[in-house]
Amino acid sequence: HSFFLLSATNSLREDHKQIRRLDKVIIKCYTELYAGKNIPISDLEKITIIIEEFFDSIHYSREEDSYFPCVASYDHLKQEIRALLIEHEFSRRIAIQIKKHVKRWKNGEDAREPVARFLKTYSTYLMDHMKKEENFFDKAEAEIISKEEEFEMYEQFKSVMTVSKKMEDMIKEIEYLENQDWVQN
Repeated sequence: HSFFLLSATNSLREDHKQIRRLDKVIIKCYTELYAGKNIPISDLEKITIIIEEFFDSIHYSREEDSYFPCVASYDHLKQEIRALLIEHEFSRRIAIQIKKHVKRWKNGEDAREPVARFLKTYSTYLMDHMKKEENFFDKAEAEIISKEEEFEMYEQFKSVMTVSKKMEDMIKEIEYLENQDWVQN
């Protein structure tokens, strides 16, 4: 009967669990590409869509529009926030490269190598970035955020219901990819 109040921080940590699932798919993907195996272009496109729709539109915007400003308003952890924002920009640039080369490949050019290379770069970035973010969450929780503020931030996240729906769709897409033969083998 005790009802769990999910905090904003936990919500971001939940995103990270989904991101880790996708990262496993990405690692498998570039490994197979480097090994000369074929992966359907439609699956590569799915990966780019998830990166765009989930990381950029949902996860990063939750951080950039709600979480970071709330933490920064305490005149706190500003350098850390700045560093994370710079990394988000870096991430978007890699994502643009992945998308560009997948498109070239779809149009008949052989873009296997750059697709694999940028996916690998993205994966390396992701793991490092998430570690930094989780340290940041720990610090923010320990040093600043009261339960009320956590709750308010979470309410802010939830109020974007379209995001929740989009989030469910993204998780379904990740599940779809996880079940593809090339990932399973």
